[in-house]
Amino acid sequence: MNHFLSVHDVTNINDLVAAGLKAKSDPFAGQHLGKNKTIGLLFFNQSFRTRISTQKAAENLGLKVISLNVGSDSWGLEMEDGVFMDGSKAEHVKEAAAVIGRFCNIVGVRSFAGLEDRDSDYAEQVFHQFKRYAGVPIVNLESATRHPLQSLADCITIAEYKPVERPKVVLTWLPHIKPLPQAVANSFAEWMNRSDVEFVITHPEGYELAPQFAGDARVVCDQREALEGAHFVYGKNWSSYNRYGQMLTDGRGWEITEEKMALTDNGYFMHCLPVRRNLKVTDGVLDSPQSLVIEQAANREWSAQAVLREILLGL
Repeated sequence: MNHFLSVHDVTNINDLVAAGLKAKSDPFAGQHLGKNKTIGLLFFNQSFRTRISTQKAAENLGLKVISLNVGSDSWGLEMEDGVFMDGSKAEHVKEAAAVIGRFCNIVGVRSFAGLEDRDSDYAEQVFHQFKRYAGVPIVNLESATRHPLQSLADCITIAEYKPVERPKVVLTWLPHIKPLPQAVANSFAEWMNRSDVEFVITHPEGYELAPQFAGDARVVCDQREALEGAHFVYGKNWSSYNRYGQMLTDGRGWEITEEKMALTDNGYFMHCLPVRRNLKVTDGVLDSPQSLVIEQAANREWSAQAVLREILLGL
């Protein structure tokens, strides 16, 4: 694996899931792989689980870790080529990426969508520029359109808890107080479409995901119909793709409750966290034995370790 920007960089999802489960059972078996090597983690946006889990996974593999908040721990970075740099950005990505590529063997980058210009967000300029100029493998710690380390952790969690060989997995839109990017939903859909599951997406009208991410999923705008017989319910909010970045409804009636979970086949509830309790999902669901949100978050360590191990084997 040369880079890990999306599921398209993965040769075999099942093998990567198995590697994550193996790391979970024996975290330090590959510690020799990262000896005398360094990973740099660059955060253009806030991070909690991603920062901690990736650093922990890297250290499990013997890597040294350098972590920077871009703009506060470093200069602000200009991404546009050919620009006259008389604005607030003091350094160009050409130099910054090239320099960190000299210091680090792997670079992880986290940069969110602005939700103002769809073409700009979906062009993933930050990641393409680092991939172009760093000269080392780039790992996606969440981008404008994808969150593949989260999606791999989700796949690991489903593999651990699936009650049948081909489970029904439902991605459901949830209410929120502000517009959120489509990244987690896009990425989860992308990975589920390449997994052996029955995959259903449910959302209010107007919240359709981009076709390249929705893929072959069955899309249902009746949440209750979608939830019937589900083995896994993955909740997430996202803003409109077609009316980009907009909230089209307050979402009332789309929260997940105990009564809705009763429609499932003793289904598990999943969410990437953070989650706003009782706005998106009730306390009763989150605190129930069917909630996997903590185990799912803990599996972020093993998804990152599986990816970093694969990259290290190729260095």
